[in-house]
Amino acid sequence: MGNDPPIGQPTAIALLKAAIAKNRVAPAYLFAGPDGIGRSIAARYFVRLLLAGDRDRHDLNNHPDFLWVEPSYSYNGKIYSPKEAEEAGLKRKFAPQIRLEQIRNITRFLSRPPLEAPRSAIVLEGAETMGESAANGLLKTLEEPGRATLILLAPSVESLLQTLVSRCQRIPFYRLCSEDMERVLRQTGYEEILHDRTILSAAQGSPGAAIAAWKQLENIPPELLSKVTQLPRSISEAMMLAREISSTLDIPDQLWLLDYLQQIYWQQFLQGSIRVSPLQSLENARHYLRSYVQPRLVWEVMLMEAVL
Repeated sequence: MGNDPPIGQPTAIALLKAAIAKNRVAPAYLFAGPDGIGRSIAARYFVRLLLAGDRDRHDLNNHPDFLWVEPSYSYNGKIYSPKEAEEAGLKRKFAPQIRLEQIRNITRFLSRPPLEAPRSAIVLEGAETMGESAANGLLKTLEEPGRATLILLAPSVESLLQTLVSRCQRIPFYRLCSEDMERVLRQTGYEEILHDRTILSAAQGSPGAAIAAWKQLENIPPELLSKVTQLPRSISEAMMLAREISSTLDIPDQLWLLDYLQQIYWQQFLQGSIRVSPLQSLENARHYLRSYVQPRLVWEVMLMEAVL
């Protein structure tokens, strides 16, 4: 796929190309849409167009006028990307987030003029993970970005502070149709996923989510996965299962498990295997985990509600 635009996002790509063609590139953009549907690919594609003064350069990671910022972990005063945290064997007790120090780094990056391209370009992946202090720091940058364009990637307009949204031009991204979904999975070598109905249903038109789920299954011990796919039958069983989940899985794995269980439990509810829909309990659990509530308590409440 290389330098090509993402599959299944013609509206977004048309808007971005038009902005460049008409020389009306905005200081900031919000690429709004679910994870795994091509926002990151579109961001890199758009940045390549913006940095056209360096036409022969294909590795954006080494471009002096380009900065990619992603949610991170902090440990002993050092910031780790999710990949670095995994390689270092860090216990990830909370979900990663974009931190104030990363926003300050953006300010330092923009304090100098572009070196090779007509402008600088910055992409903030997972912009919705910013805390209040980081968001306020970014707000100042958006007000006076200089010769730069910032691209925020977030699942929805509502996931960001309105003060940030108001300073960005929104570019909508949509879930892929089944044909585009199949095309992406075949091109990326994950055609096996096309035979897994649970993963396809959970992905809801997001090939990235489907691929991530396929890989994520390898991180869940088979015995634990077997236990959680059936709701507990008693309070004591719910308590024991909550303890096992919280002690075995990191927060990112727990958040993924909630999404996976949503599909499993919903099918069981439709088939009459369980009497009450657990969807609201799952949504509450997802919210609390992202709000840094103690994980074991979150799972205890969710599983006990299913029993009661």
